[in-house]
Amino acid sequence: MEPFIREAPVQGDPRPDCAAAPSCADTRRCVIVSGGTFSPVSCLREDDFIIACDSGYAHCIRLGVKPDLLISDFDSYDGDVAPDIAVDRHIPEKDDTDTMLAVRYAIEHDFSDILLCCALGGRLDHLVANLQTMVYARRHGVHVSLLSEDTEIHALCEETMVIPRREGWSLSVFAVDGPCSGVTIRGAYYPLDHAELLPSFPLGVSNRWAAEEAQVTVEEGILLVILSSLRRETPVHGIPAEASAGGSSDGPAF
Repeated sequence: MEPFIREAPVQGDPRPDCAAAPSCADTRRCVIVSGGTFSPVSCLREDDFIIACDSGYAHCIRLGVKPDLLISDFDSYDGDVAPDIAVDRHIPEKDDTDTMLAVRYAIEHDFSDILLCCALGGRLDHLVANLQTMVYARRHGVHVSLLSEDTEIHALCEETMVIPRREGWSLSVFAVDGPCSGVTIRGAYYPLDHAELLPSFPLGVSNRWAAEEAQVTVEEGILLVILSSLRRETPVHGIPAEASAGGSSDGPAF
């Protein structure tokens, strides 16, 4: 998997509520394994600090990695925990999700890069919560990405990202925390030049590469860059005549 290259932040003073983050070239990275749908992870580094969140501990076992810390309210994992694993136990009745607690831990301990794994699929409300958690992390000056087998999400704030061409994938951008201004996309089939994107209109969905690399810039606001694999998309060629005429009683009616 080719790395993403973050260039220098856009010139100008960052907004006070959008802290500048260091370059990803030399960073302390915290890998957070959440309790969503399991997905293989092949980009772990020896120096990663790994936090398992609740049932994410079972995902760590499946990945063959030993977490440095387990943060959990144990509402979705009731199995054994190795005695040499540090555990930060919480009650289920709390304001933060386990993943949010892990992100807060990473911020408080000066990690400059966060990678979320196994954080998609499952419950839709937790997926939305994880996206909001990414915004929270980026607002606090931390580079944050979410990785699964067929989706990658990166939060940009007043910076540029260069993304190498990837066949069979789509490239989308979304404003998520208010308007994003100065959005420029180069090297894509649908370019943009200092555009404004709004959370209420999905203008940036489903782009693709037109060059060997695409360059995405946002001058103000937080932009989610989402790469989606198109391998599992199956075209619909129409409905059989007998089905459209109500001739089949197989399966539920919707």
